[in-house]
Amino acid sequence: MTNRMLHKLTLLTFLLLFTSVSAQQAYYDDVNLNLTGEDLYLELQQKISVSNANFTYGDIRDTVKITDEDPSNFNNLLLAYGYNDGDGNCTTDRSRDKDDFGGLVCEYNREHVFARGNANPPMGNADNSTIGIAADPHNVRPADQQMNNNKGNKKLASGSGNAGNVGSGNWYPGDEWKGDVARMMMYMFTRYGDRCLPSLNGTGPLQGSTDMLQLFLQWNVDDPVSDFEDQRNPHLEGVYGNRNPFIDNPYLATIIWGGPAAEDRWNFFSIEDNNNNLAVKFEPNPARDYIYLRTGMTIDYYEIYGNFGNVIYRDTFEEPLQKIDVSGLSSGLYFFKFTSGNKSSVQKIIIQ
Repeated sequence: MTNRMLHKLTLLTFLLLFTSVSAQQAYYDDVNLNLTGEDLYLELQQKISVSNANFTYGDIRDTVKITDEDPSNFNNLLLAYGYNDGDGNCTTDRSRDKDDFGGLVCEYNREHVFARGNANPPMGNADNSTIGIAADPHNVRPADQQMNNNKGNKKLASGSGNAGNVGSGNWYPGDEWKGDVARMMMYMFTRYGDRCLPSLNGTGPLQGSTDMLQLFLQWNVDDPVSDFEDQRNPHLEGVYGNRNPFIDNPYLATIIWGGPAAEDRWNFFSIEDNNNNLAVKFEPNPARDYIYLRTGMTIDYYEIYGNFGNVIYRDTFEEPLQKIDVSGLSSGLYFFKFTSGNKSSVQKIIIQ
C-alpha cells in the first residue's frame, strides 16, 4: 500500500468515526449531521415534526412542574421573564410555588413564547382540550399572569437587563431568558416553517438560506444553555415525542444559519486526530466566500478533503496570513489538513 493510499485510508477512517460519535443523544442517530444550511434545516424539520393527538394544552399544567422545576427549590418552578423574588412585587418573581396556578394576582399561567397571535394563521385560543401547535410544550413556559399579560403579542427586540418593554410596543425577555427564547423561536420556525416565521417575532436583519433573525442567533450565543433549560428535552421526548435540537446543541443554529459561533455541545469541531497541534487558525467558520488562515510556523502545504476522504484541493502555504477562495465549494462539511514536515493537523470547516 502506498503512503498516499494509507494516508487517505487513515483520514477516511477518521471521518467514519466522526460521523458515528458526534451526536450525544440517541434521538439524533438517524439524522444526517453532515448536512448544512437549508438541508440540515429540512432534515431536523422532518425529525421533530411528530404528530401527537393525545397531548393537550391541559397536560402542560403538569408538564411544566417537571420541565421548569426550580433547581434550587423543588417545590417551586421558575417563571419566564422573572428576575426578582425580593422586591415585594410578585409580577417580577423568578420562582413560585408549583401549586400557585391560575389567573389571579401572584399566580402563574401558561405563556406561549412564540405568541399565538403572531403565527400565520394565528394559533387561536387554547383551552385544556386543545391539541396541535397551540399545545406544543416546547413553546410554553410558566410565567406570572401579569408579566404574561404585559408581554402579550409584542415583538421581541434587543435590550439589556431585566425583562420588559423596549421601544414602541416591543419586548425584551431579559438577560437570563433571551437564549431560552431564541432557541424556542428556532424550534418553532424549524418545526412549523412559514407558519412561525422568526421575522414576525422580531426586528433586525435576517441571515441564512432559510432566514433566521440575527438577533436570535446573537442571543443563542450570549445566553448559553443552562442546567435548568436542559431539564426540558428528556421529559418532553417521553411525554410529547420530540426534542428541541437547539437546546441539545446550539451550534446547530450556526451550521444552519451562520452568524456568530454558538456553543458546540457535540464537539463538531473537536478532532481527536488533531494530535500534533500545529498552530493554524482560520476564520470565519462557517464560511461563504473566503477563509483566512493564520500561522506562526512554517506549513508546507494544506489539503481540502470532502466527507469521503477525497482530496478536493491542495496548495502550498507561503504566507503567515493567507486568503483562500472557497466560493467554488458547494455547501457542506469539509476537512482541512495542514502538513509541516512529519507533523499534520486536521480541522473541520463548514461552507455555506
